[in-house]
Amino acid sequence: MTDNVFAGRPVLITGGLGFIGSTLAIRLVGLGAKVTVVDSLIPEYGGTQFNVKDIRDQITVNISDVRDIHSMRYLVQDQDYLFNLAGQVSHTDSMTDPYTDLEINAHAQLSIVESCRHYNPEIRIVHTSTRQQYGRPMKLPVDETHIIHPTDVNGIHKAAGEMYFMVYHTVYGLKATSLRLTNTYGPRQLIKHNRHGFMGWFIRKALLGEEILLYGDGSQLRDLCYVEDAVDALLLAATHDEAIGQIYNVGGLRPVSLKEIAETMIKIAGRGTCRTEPFPADLKPIDIGDFYADWTKIKNALGWSPKIDVEEGIRRTLAYYEKNQGQYL
Repeated sequence: MTDNVFAGRPVLITGGLGFIGSTLAIRLVGLGAKVTVVDSLIPEYGGTQFNVKDIRDQITVNISDVRDIHSMRYLVQDQDYLFNLAGQVSHTDSMTDPYTDLEINAHAQLSIVESCRHYNPEIRIVHTSTRQQYGRPMKLPVDETHIIHPTDVNGIHKAAGEMYFMVYHTVYGLKATSLRLTNTYGPRQLIKHNRHGFMGWFIRKALLGEEILLYGDGSQLRDLCYVEDAVDALLLAATHDEAIGQIYNVGGLRPVSLKEIAETMIKIAGRGTCRTEPFPADLKPIDIGDFYADWTKIKNALGWSPKIDVEEGIRRTLAYYEKNQGQYL
């Protein structure tokens, strides 16, 4: 599928010491790419050198912030591919500190496309966005034609960031693709706090044998995408010309309730409990209810579909943290 395409090719990954970025870096090293990862290592955002410990001597690590336009102008030069995974992903943080979210998810993204336009206009770009920009679904499953109406500041800025890449493709010919990821989970995910989505927090609670608290009745539906499936989508998007200028949903095999997810984790971990309670007043307004994506477009165009079901993905994820939890808790 992507064998030999990346062999000997220079690849830049922003957010490359984070959850998805490090998993992608490991895969690309296996494919023979010359990988440079960029990460600010801001403690609250989840990047860590441990995520790339097995390939540390096979990659170049640049500790820099995507908000630094001077660094980005230098870093994009002579790269064949850019996988843009740097971002602020906490919905609650975006509401308490909207200006930082604006700087990272919008302003920095504009700096990246400007750097590419002026210093490497031929670079192939795969940008990652989020289902959060859709907001509360008006129909299910949600396809790429669904109206964009975010329920929080993070969704607004992620939508704006994505549009920079699309506009620069249309106007300047940048070879950009954007993937709207749903609830991606797996090894190397941040589990220190609960502001990076529910999956990392559920994992932590199951590992420690603690109570998993669900707001509402736990029946809310989500589609979970295991990180290796998400990496497959990233690689396919980078290596197919028909993906240039396109936006694709990347989702999970099937909708699953939060209660089923929690109970599956507790069963596999062999410890922990689950309880429901009403939504707190500050979270209810940004809750989106049920969400699951229609990924027919990327399946038809690139042949991508998720392969790892929820139970197997959770099993692999918990096994990783059982072995390495001292690095993540």
